Amino acid sequence: MQQHDASTLHYDFRLEVDGVLKSWAVPKGPSTDPRERRLAIPTEDHPLDYADFEGVIPEGQYGAGTVVVWDRGTYENVTEKDGEIRPMAEALKQGHALFRLDGEKISGGYALQRIETGEDESWLLVKMKDDAADARRKPTSTEPQSVLTGRDLGEVAADDGDAEASS
Repeated sequence: MQQHDASTLHYDFRLEVDGVLKSWAVPKGPSTDPRERRLAIPTEDHPLDYADFEGVIPEGQYGAGTVVVWDRGTYENVTEKDGEIRPMAEALKQGHALFRLDGEKISGGYALQRIETGEDESWLLVKMKDDAADARRKPTSTEPQSVLTGRDLGEVAADDGDAEASS
């Protein structure tokens, strides 16, 4: 999951599915409160090596802005149909996927539910009620640092600007 300060600040939520990163822009970021539903707008698939990208995307390029790796980890697909785990690609195609995240900041069960199709396709990212649910915790505001480098968006932007100035 990447925090991305582009035209608007959002979180890029990504799941590895069939060799690519399926991606959604989540404007408010993930919640640990099962009562909160977070809008998730699908974006283009990304290559797997993009998961560790941290830096500044130059103006004029798609997604221009500063990016930090806000969280990372693994997930387990738990979407069932007729007592068997449905492949994640199929679950997403059907518009409903259940999974358990094991990240450094975010963990436990989550659901992605498609609520609109077509040009305005949109989804909801919802925390499931489980041991990792915590309505009081606000990781998007209290834990802004990168899990890779410990830097926040401002530090990444400043460091990238320093690197450009010295080259």
